[in-house]
Amino acid sequence: MIKFYGYKRCSTSRKARKWMDDHHVQYEFQDLVEEPPKKEDLIKWMTKYQDRGLKYFFNTHGQRYRADNLKEKTPTMTIEEAAEMMSQDGKLIKRPLVVDDQHLTCGFKEDIFENTWL
Repeated sequence: MIKFYGYKRCSTSRKARKWMDDHHVQYEFQDLVEEPPKKEDLIKWMTKYQDRGLKYFFNTHGQRYRADNLKEKTPTMTIEEAAEMMSQDGKLIKRPLVVDDQHLTCGFKEDIFENTWL
């Protein structure tokens, strides 16, 4: 089953959910602000897709990302450190984060969703 981590108030999450619904892709929604992914899951995903880099998983436009100067910190951050931060504050995660047993995407680009989720 596809797990869709999004934020109800995020326009990008809403666009991605609409795309999934319009294409009849079944998924389970979880609000990543109310209930962020578990640290263990984040570690598993960041390890499996570490070729994308930690920055891929971060909401680089978010207030906390900028306030905590994470742009300077992510190059030397460990997967465990990043997962701990994101599991405590879901707004740090680039949204939507969509994952199943075979694939993972962060953010919404229609062509990537077509290639990954159809």
